[in-house]
Amino acid sequence: MINNVVLVGRLTKDIDLKYTGSGTAVGTFNIAVNRKFTDQNGERKSDFINCVIWRKAAENMANFTRKGSLVGIEGSIQTRNYDNQQGNRVYVTEVVVDNFTLLEPKQTTEQRPRENTYKQPDKQEKPMDAEKTGDYKYNSFDEFNKHSDPFPQGENIDIEDDDLPF
Repeated sequence: MINNVVLVGRLTKDIDLKYTGSGTAVGTFNIAVNRKFTDQNGERKSDFINCVIWRKAAENMANFTRKGSLVGIEGSIQTRNYDNQQGNRVYVTEVVVDNFTLLEPKQTTEQRPRENTYKQPDKQEKPMDAEKTGDYKYNSFDEFNKHSDPFPQGENIDIEDDDLPF
């Protein structure tokens, strides 16, 4: 069986980075992909594709992209369902991203303002297995950034020419 997806498009908003109860990073986002044809008015329509990315790749993508970033993604289509609070069955189809590629210069991405879509987890919230339920626990992106940046701003890094791979 073949289940392979390759898309190029723009992020519709900053990646929503969350963590499961066991600490696994998961990012959800939508990518706007232009259709190949135009409508009767000559306008090009777009499809908005739901995507999910896991673990370190999710953290990296959240760090290096912003709303409007042009990205390429590779992955597979996944469908799942669950019963919502009203007891209705909800079906979800999304692309599970394996790899992503940044398709525009870093300076272009950095000129875009960052949205603040991250919120602190509720202390009363019970951890859950997000991969089964599709529900993810929020975490502060700013708090994550404080502990993950190996090169804090303002510090000099001593690197010799012999240490460089090129």
